Amino acid sequence: GGQGQDLGQGPGSARPQPLEPSLLRFLVCPLSKRPLRYEEATNELINEELGIAYPIIDGIPNMIPEAARTTQKKPPAEGSKQP
Repeated sequence: GGQGQDLGQGPGSARPQPLEPSLLRFLVCPLSKRPLRYEEATNELINEELGIAYPIIDGIPNMIPEAARTTQKKPPAEGSKQP
């Protein structure tokens, strides 16, 4: 007979690890050097100014710019502005 599913008895099996709140004071965006906002719903660190979000993997923020996703539309490029 099978033991059935292991319903997440192990540490941090299914749920994403949340960010340690004490870390947030020390974290700044590597691009703008500004503080980041922790978004609990998506488990990301948000930079409102640049409109990017850094993922948090196993409670560790992935702070490389390549890993960030854009959270909003980028402003139009300089050449495309309407007069």
